[in-house]
Amino acid sequence: TSVLSLFPSMSKDLSELMKEATKEVHEQAENTPFMKNFQKGQVSLHEFKLVTASLYFIYSALEEETERNKDNPVYAPVHFPAELHRKAALEKDLEYFYGSNWREEIPCPEATQKYVERLHYVGKNHPELLVAHAYTRYLGDLSGGQVLKKIAQKALQLPSTGEGLAFFTFDGVSNATKFKQLYRSRMNALEMDLATKKRVLEEAKKAFLLNIQASSVPSSQVFEALQELVSKGQENGYPMQPKAELRTRSVNKSHEHGPAPGKESERTNRRHTDMMPTTPLVRWILAIGFLATTVAVALFAM
Repeated sequence: TSVLSLFPSMSKDLSELMKEATKEVHEQAENTPFMKNFQKGQVSLHEFKLVTASLYFIYSALEEETERNKDNPVYAPVHFPAELHRKAALEKDLEYFYGSNWREEIPCPEATQKYVERLHYVGKNHPELLVAHAYTRYLGDLSGGQVLKKIAQKALQLPSTGEGLAFFTFDGVSNATKFKQLYRSRMNALEMDLATKKRVLEEAKKAFLLNIQASSVPSSQVFEALQELVSKGQENGYPMQPKAELRTRSVNKSHEHGPAPGKESERTNRRHTDMMPTTPLVRWILAIGFLATTVAVALFAM
């Protein structure tokens, strides 16, 4: 359904129109099996690490393009780097989960790469559309971040001091409600003709779909295939090592080489005890499924 047919009148504020334009895809994301499982706290550390890596690539691209257009009047009024930028926070999380060589270890699924390419294309050729991507991601994360943070912290037994969860912490925003009001007022005041406004709304839908887009395999088949891989305990056709065995090996190795610092030992255990099937298809499914979750939960709280 086109935005034109949905909204013959564009008299509403852009932020309200954007929320309405993404309502249908929002509901789709809310009702995915992954979404329901996450709300129950049924998420593995492996999945969480994958989405953190994907978010790093997405925000690196988004913030490169917003910086490129920080003085452009079509985007400048909603440019809040100190309050919203997430790349530095994601770098902290990735170092916690993967160690100092995280840049060499993190994967970039094909669907994430498509998202990245779209962000660069928009930033270079149609910067007025960046507002759709920034609103979808930043205000979504700010709105639903605390909910997601609590679920992840409890489900993954992450430290209460916040390690691994920097992405959800907005140190530059003292009052989220007031900041969102400011952001929406700035966005609603952007000078746009009718045609541009419609294009921004279409881009908002595209931004949302880029977060929940998965393979062409029907979702029921995707999750059946994933469950089959897990139940067989196989990775790329070879038996996976049971978690208990991996824990034992990790402990024995640490004993052989002497005690390691507490934090590094914790990181090592996290890296070796969260193993799941990691074929390209499965890694892609998990990362995109979790991306859908972050946006769906967040936008619900907007």
